[in-house]
Amino acid sequence: MIAKKFSVLIAAFLMALSASLYAAERVPRSTTTLLSAEETADLTFMREEEKMARDVYLVLYDKWDLDVFSNIASSEQKHMDAILKLLKKYKLTDPAANTLIGQFTNADLQELYNTLVAKGLLTDLDALLVGGIIEETDMRDIMLAIDRSQQADIDSVYENLLCGSRNHLRAFALGIEAITTRPYAAQVLYQEEVDEILSSPMEQCGEIPLL
Repeated sequence: MIAKKFSVLIAAFLMALSASLYAAERVPRSTTTLLSAEETADLTFMREEEKMARDVYLVLYDKWDLDVFSNIASSEQKHMDAILKLLKKYKLTDPAANTLIGQFTNADLQELYNTLVAKGLLTDLDALLVGGIIEETDMRDIMLAIDRSQQADIDSVYENLLCGSRNHLRAFALGIEAITTRPYAAQVLYQEEVDEILSSPMEQCGEIPLL
Protein backbone atom coordinates (compact mmCIF):
# COMPACT_ATOMS: atom_id res chain seq x y z
CA MET A 1 0.00 0.00 0.00
CA ILE A 2 2.81 2.37 0.92
CA ALA A 3 4.69 1.49 -2.24
CA LYS A 4 1.58 2.23 -4.29
CA LYS A 5 1.14 5.64 -2.66
CA PHE A 6 4.82 6.38 -3.22
CA SER A 7 4.51 5.48 -6.89
CA VAL A 8 1.51 7.80 -7.25
CA LEU A 9 3.43 10.65 -5.62
CA ILE A 10 6.42 10.10 -7.89
CA ALA A 11 4.18 10.07 -10.96
CA ALA A 12 2.48 13.29 -9.86
CA PHE A 13 5.83 14.94 -9.23
CA LEU A 14 7.15 13.93 -12.65
CA MET A 15 4.00 15.22 -14.34
CA ALA A 16 4.29 18.53 -12.51
CA LEU A 17 7.96 18.80 -13.41
CA SER A 18 7.25 18.00 -17.05
CA ALA A 19 4.51 20.62 -17.17
CA SER A 20 6.85 23.18 -15.59
CA LEU A 21 9.59 22.49 -18.13
CA TYR A 22 7.10 22.65 -21.00
CA ALA A 23 5.84 26.02 -19.79
CA ALA A 24 9.40 27.30 -19.46
CA GLU A 25 10.15 26.26 -23.02
CA ARG A 26 7.09 28.12 -24.26
CA VAL A 27 8.13 31.39 -22.60
CA PRO A 28 10.18 33.28 -25.20
CA ARG A 29 13.62 34.16 -24.01
CA SER A 30 14.59 37.80 -24.23
CA THR A 31 16.83 38.49 -27.21
CA THR A 32 17.52 42.04 -26.11
CA THR A 33 21.22 42.68 -25.66
CA LEU A 34 22.27 45.05 -22.95
CA LEU A 35 24.16 47.93 -24.52
CA SER A 36 27.08 49.68 -22.94
CA ALA A 37 26.63 53.20 -21.66
CA GLU A 38 28.58 54.48 -24.66
CA GLU A 39 26.48 52.54 -27.16
CA THR A 40 23.29 53.83 -25.54
CA ALA A 41 24.53 57.42 -25.52
CA ASP A 42 25.66 57.18 -29.15
CA LEU A 43 22.31 55.87 -30.39
CA THR A 44 20.41 58.53 -28.49
CA PHE A 45 22.70 61.27 -29.78
CA MET A 46 22.66 59.96 -33.35
CA ARG A 47 18.86 60.05 -33.45
CA GLU A 48 18.88 63.78 -32.70
CA GLU A 49 21.92 64.52 -34.83
CA GLU A 50 20.14 63.10 -37.86
CA LYS A 51 17.07 65.15 -36.91
CA MET A 52 19.24 68.25 -36.65
CA ALA A 53 20.48 67.67 -40.20
CA ARG A 54 16.97 67.12 -41.51
CA ASP A 55 15.57 70.18 -39.76
CA VAL A 56 18.33 72.48 -40.97
CA TYR A 57 17.89 71.29 -44.55
CA LEU A 58 14.13 71.80 -44.43
CA VAL A 59 14.58 75.39 -43.24
CA LEU A 60 17.23 76.10 -45.87
CA TYR A 61 15.10 74.58 -48.62
CA ASP A 62 12.25 76.91 -47.66
CA LYS A 63 14.65 79.85 -47.89
CA TRP A 64 16.65 79.04 -51.04
CA ASP A 65 14.45 76.54 -52.93
CA LEU A 66 17.46 74.40 -53.82
CA ASP A 67 16.53 70.79 -54.58
CA VAL A 68 19.69 69.49 -52.91
CA PHE A 69 18.27 70.45 -49.51
CA SER A 70 14.90 68.83 -50.13
CA ASN A 71 16.44 65.63 -51.47
CA ILE A 72 18.93 65.25 -48.64
CA ALA A 73 16.31 66.14 -46.01
CA SER A 74 14.33 63.12 -47.24
CA SER A 75 17.43 60.97 -46.87
CA GLU A 76 18.01 62.26 -43.34
CA GLN A 77 14.45 61.27 -42.46
CA LYS A 78 15.28 57.69 -43.46
CA HIS A 79 18.38 57.87 -41.29
CA MET A 80 16.25 59.07 -38.38
CA ASP A 81 13.84 56.19 -38.93
CA ALA A 82 16.67 53.66 -38.97
CA ILE A 83 18.02 54.90 -35.63
CA LEU A 84 14.50 54.90 -34.19
CA LYS A 85 14.18 51.20 -35.04
CA LEU A 86 17.34 50.55 -33.06
CA LEU A 87 16.06 52.58 -30.13
CA LYS A 88 12.87 50.53 -30.11
CA LYS A 89 14.75 47.25 -30.48
CA TYR A 90 16.92 48.02 -27.47
CA LYS A 91 14.05 49.61 -25.55
CA LEU A 92 15.67 53.03 -25.32
CA THR A 93 13.87 56.35 -24.93
CA ASP A 94 13.48 58.38 -28.11
CA PRO A 95 14.85 61.89 -27.46
CA ALA A 96 13.12 63.21 -30.59
CA ALA A 97 9.65 62.05 -29.65
CA ASN A 98 7.02 64.80 -29.83
CA THR A 99 9.53 67.49 -30.80
CA LEU A 100 8.95 70.09 -33.48
CA ILE A 101 11.37 71.18 -36.20
CA GLY A 102 14.25 72.98 -34.52
CA GLN A 103 13.60 71.49 -31.07
CA PHE A 104 16.18 69.22 -29.41
CA THR A 105 16.64 67.72 -25.98
CA ASN A 106 20.43 67.76 -26.40
CA ALA A 107 21.62 71.27 -25.56
CA ASP A 108 24.72 71.04 -27.77
CA LEU A 109 22.66 70.03 -30.80
CA GLN A 110 20.18 72.80 -30.07
CA GLU A 111 22.99 75.34 -30.08
CA LEU A 112 24.50 73.87 -33.24
CA TYR A 113 21.14 73.98 -35.00
CA ASN A 114 20.64 77.64 -34.08
CA THR A 115 24.13 78.55 -35.27
CA LEU A 116 23.92 76.67 -38.56
CA VAL A 117 20.47 77.98 -39.46
CA ALA A 118 21.59 81.55 -38.80
CA LYS A 119 24.61 81.04 -41.08
CA GLY A 120 22.65 79.24 -43.75
CA LEU A 121 20.10 82.03 -44.07
CA LEU A 122 22.77 84.57 -45.06
CA THR A 123 23.43 83.49 -48.67
CA ASP A 124 22.92 80.41 -50.81
CA LEU A 125 26.67 79.77 -50.65
CA ASP A 126 26.58 79.90 -46.85
CA ALA A 127 23.66 77.47 -46.93
CA LEU A 128 25.63 74.98 -49.01
CA LEU A 129 28.64 75.40 -46.72
CA VAL A 130 26.38 74.58 -43.79
CA GLY A 131 25.48 71.36 -45.59
CA GLY A 132 29.18 70.53 -45.80
CA ILE A 133 29.66 71.24 -42.10
CA ILE A 134 26.77 68.98 -41.16
CA GLU A 135 27.88 66.05 -43.31
CA GLU A 136 31.50 66.23 -42.20
CA THR A 137 30.37 66.42 -38.59
CA ASP A 138 28.05 63.47 -39.08
CA MET A 139 30.83 61.37 -40.55
CA ARG A 140 33.19 62.21 -37.70
CA ASP A 141 30.58 61.29 -35.09
CA ILE A 142 29.46 58.12 -36.88
CA MET A 143 33.03 56.85 -37.21
CA LEU A 144 33.59 57.42 -33.50
CA ALA A 145 30.33 55.61 -32.70
CA ILE A 146 31.37 52.64 -34.86
CA ASP A 147 34.61 52.40 -32.92
CA ARG A 148 32.64 52.20 -29.66
CA SER A 149 29.95 49.81 -30.88
CA GLN A 150 30.13 46.05 -30.29
CA GLN A 151 26.82 45.24 -32.00
CA ALA A 152 26.69 44.07 -35.62
CA ASP A 153 23.20 45.46 -36.25
CA ILE A 154 24.16 48.90 -34.97
CA ASP A 155 27.37 48.88 -37.00
CA SER A 156 25.40 47.96 -40.13
CA VAL A 157 23.08 50.95 -39.74
CA TYR A 158 25.98 53.28 -38.94
CA GLU A 159 27.86 52.14 -42.06
CA ASN A 160 24.81 52.88 -44.18
CA LEU A 161 24.49 56.34 -42.64
CA LEU A 162 28.18 56.93 -43.28
CA CYS A 163 27.74 56.02 -46.94
CA GLY A 164 24.84 58.44 -47.20
CA SER A 165 26.83 61.24 -45.63
CA ARG A 166 29.64 60.76 -48.13
CA ASN A 167 27.15 61.13 -50.97
CA HIS A 168 25.60 64.18 -49.33
CA LEU A 169 29.00 65.83 -48.99
CA ARG A 170 29.71 65.17 -52.66
CA ALA A 171 26.43 66.86 -53.61
CA PHE A 172 27.07 69.93 -51.46
CA ALA A 173 30.67 70.20 -52.67
CA LEU A 174 29.51 70.28 -56.28
CA GLY A 175 27.20 73.18 -55.53
CA ILE A 176 29.87 75.06 -53.62
CA GLU A 177 32.48 74.56 -56.35
CA ALA A 178 30.00 75.75 -58.98
CA ILE A 179 29.64 79.06 -57.12
CA THR A 180 33.23 79.61 -55.99
CA THR A 181 35.00 77.92 -58.93
CA ARG A 182 37.46 76.57 -56.35
CA PRO A 183 37.92 73.08 -54.88
CA TYR A 184 35.91 72.34 -51.77
CA ALA A 185 37.83 73.03 -48.56
CA ALA A 186 37.33 70.73 -45.57
CA GLN A 187 35.55 72.31 -42.62
CA VAL A 188 35.56 69.58 -39.96
CA LEU A 189 37.48 66.54 -41.22
CA TYR A 190 41.07 66.52 -42.44
CA GLN A 191 41.46 67.78 -46.00
CA GLU A 192 42.98 64.45 -47.04
CA GLU A 193 39.87 62.59 -45.87
CA VAL A 194 37.57 64.96 -47.73
CA ASP A 195 39.67 64.86 -50.90
CA GLU A 196 39.52 61.06 -50.91
CA ILE A 197 35.73 61.16 -50.65
CA LEU A 198 35.27 63.81 -53.31
CA SER A 199 37.64 62.10 -55.74
CA SER A 200 35.47 58.97 -55.72
CA PRO A 201 32.05 58.61 -57.40
CA MET A 202 28.63 58.56 -55.80
CA GLU A 203 27.95 55.30 -54.00
CA GLN A 204 25.02 52.89 -54.01
CA CYS A 205 24.36 52.73 -50.29
CA GLY A 206 21.46 50.29 -50.51
CA GLU A 207 18.51 50.03 -48.18
CA ILE A 208 18.74 50.62 -44.46
CA PRO A 209 18.91 47.11 -42.93
CA LEU A 210 15.65 45.74 -41.53
CA LEU A 211 15.93 45.05 -37.82
